Amino acid sequence: MIATENITQYLPQRPPFVMVDEIVDATEQVSRTKFEIREGHLFVNNGMFTEPGLVENMAQTAAAGTGYHAKQSGKQPVIGYIGALKNLNVMQLPKVGDIITTEIVFKNQVMNVHIVQGTVYNNDIEIANCELKIFLQES
Repeated sequence: MIATENITQYLPQRPPFVMVDEIVDATEQVSRTKFEIREGHLFVNNGMFTEPGLVENMAQTAAAGTGYHAKQSGKQPVIGYIGALKNLNVMQLPKVGDIITTEIVFKNQVMNVHIVQGTVYNNDIEIANCELKIFLQES
């Protein structure tokens, strides 16, 4: 596990819009994070973490991995924007108190666009997945 006492050093997002608590793994191809669903969170409705929250959590997992590698190279994390979703499947919504694990697999990069496959797990059960096109802001 990667020490992430201050997760915002790897993410361009700031509270209350941070949806990653810790980086579990960050390689060139795969990023994994954990996030505890808390009462009062922006994307919690009726005790459940909503679909937009799951999508943003996947995007932030991708950002955390690239941000971690940027920091290791002495650079600042790059800002990215979700450009498109493909085949979003939500099988189950996590509830307040659940700790989700999210995995991002980097599939392809075309210029400043990363294409990634995201999968969210709750207690090792897959609860959501999709493909994301993430546009990175050029410096």
